[in-house]
Amino acid sequence: MTHPTPVPRLLADFAAVLREAPAEARGALWRLADEGRQLDANLVRLGPGEEVAAHREEALDVLLVVVAGTGVASGTELRPGSAVWLPRGAERELRAGARGLAYVTAHRRRAGLTIAGRRQDAAGEGGEAACLLPLVCPECGRVSADTRPVFCSQCGERWPTD
Repeated sequence: MTHPTPVPRLLADFAAVLREAPAEARGALWRLADEGRQLDANLVRLGPGEEVAAHREEALDVLLVVVAGTGVASGTELRPGSAVWLPRGAERELRAGARGLAYVTAHRRRAGLTIAGRRQDAAGEGGEAACLLPLVCPECGRVSADTRPVFCSQCGERWPTD
C-alpha cells in the first residue's frame, strides 16, 4: 500500500484568526491538529497584563513567536516578530503588555500519555497508583507530563486554577 506524498500547505492566517476571534477570547485560538504530525503548534492570546506564571517544562524545548502585541518572556522584551527559544528545563514566565499579546508556540509533539495499570515493586509490595486526575486536561482529556501545568500541551487551553 502506498501513502500519498505529503505537500506543504497554508494552515492559517493568524492576522485573520485574531481579527475574527471575539475580543474577550483568551488561550488557544488556533491549534495544529492534523493526524500523523510530528509537531504541536498553537496561536495563544493573553489579555492586557495577563501572565503565565513561572514554571518549568522538563520535556520539551518550545519556540515562541510573537504575532501581535507586546510583553515580556523571562525578562526578554517581546514585540511582533520576536522569536524566543524556551529550552526544556529552564524556568519560564510570560506577561502580556498593555494591549495584550498573541503568540505562536511550536514544539515536538508529545506521545500521548497513558495511565498504566498497577504494578508491584521489586519487594513484592503493591499499592494504589498516584491519582492523576489533577493532571487531566478538562478540555481534551490528555494527561499532562507537567506537575504544575499552565497550558495544556495538547489543546493549548489554560489550565484551570484552584
